[in-house]
Amino acid sequence: MATLTLLRHGQSQWNLENRFTGWVDVDLSPLGEEEARIAGEKLRDVPVDVVFTSVLKRSIRTADLALEAAGKLELPTHRSQALNERHYGDLQGLNKAETAAVHGDEQVRLWRRSYDIAPPNGESLKDTRDRVEPYYREQIAPLLRAGVNVLVVAHGNSLRSLIMLIQHLTPDQILATEVATGIPIVYELDQDLHVVRSSTLG
Repeated sequence: MATLTLLRHGQSQWNLENRFTGWVDVDLSPLGEEEARIAGEKLRDVPVDVVFTSVLKRSIRTADLALEAAGKLELPTHRSQALNERHYGDLQGLNKAETAAVHGDEQVRLWRRSYDIAPPNGESLKDTRDRVEPYYREQIAPLLRAGVNVLVVAHGNSLRSLIMLIQHLTPDQILATEVATGIPIVYELDQDLHVVRSSTLG
């Protein structure tokens, strides 16, 4: 039995400004910093042996602040671009409402919420899953099978990709799944990585 905990980074400055962020390395807002600390307090009693983050600072800083609040400093940590947010291509940095005004609500909805339609020069959710899945299977799953407790601090779409894998969700099911900033999701997994129980520490 092992525990896998997923944590989306706290609110970033561009979340606050309603911008497409993607791979742009935007820092946390003051609220995001507070969300990370609160998440850490909720993780005090959750077992964590190793931490994985993306290479983006909003993920790294959330992990650092949460682990400090949880009293779990100096855990081994791995960072990978494979866990980065979905790349929004030409939309990165643009205000979502202004983009909808230019391209139409329906087109922007497809770019944001479809499974396999990518924005110009960007990634779809399917593309994101296609890079998250091998990383999970090669780097994270073997640890979980060995009983190592894992915390992954990443982004809305990279975490949705993991949730899709762990819970065996269809594309339609994952499109209806939202991951809130700063709210830990805890899975207890058996040796075959089937979910025994799950909880959201909201």
